[in-house]
Amino acid sequence: MSSEVYAVILAAGSASRFGSTKQLAELDGVSLVARATATANDVCSDRTVVVVGHDTEAVTAELQGTRGFVIVNDDYSEGLGTSLARAVTSISHVASAVIVMLADQPDISSQHLENLIGAWNDGDCDIVTTTFAGTQGPPVLFSSTCFDDLRQLSGDAGGKHLFGDSRFDLATVVFEAAAIDVDTEKDLRSLRAKRGNL
Repeated sequence: MSSEVYAVILAAGSASRFGSTKQLAELDGVSLVARATATANDVCSDRTVVVVGHDTEAVTAELQGTRGFVIVNDDYSEGLGTSLARAVTSISHVASAVIVMLADQPDISSQHLENLIGAWNDGDCDIVTTTFAGTQGPPVLFSSTCFDDLRQLSGDAGGKHLFGDSRFDLATVVFEAAAIDVDTEKDLRSLRAKRGNL
């Protein structure tokens, strides 16, 4: 079944809190968007979709040499829900599930993505969330049973409202490193300092 799982990386936002194009910020010598794409490529190969919007040309150029394809969301300023809806609409005819990833979670591992797929394959579930820091969030695997709802997303709704929807069976995989995200320049400086790549 994993051959029909697509990775969708949401990398279209303007990241106003960051102050510049966050997707291009480097950690360990690799931009956040290239890092996320490489992780997705490890698991999904050319079934990797990156949704871009803000600073489209620069972000797309950063993906040279990676596998998969890029979708441009001209409505990115309306919220990440529009990016996810556009991506799911574009692949719903070929995908049996999608793993939704954010470009600003630098410590997501390919093994964790494999674990999400494994939990989905092993159980009769529609959604597999990542559990970290007492909450549930991305990366999240949504099976095709959720696609109709995901295609209708708007604003900043990213599908989290489906976690408690009685129509869908939910499984979780614990991965505490998902709690690490880059929202501000300060977050990035802190991560760089911890890794010794100032």
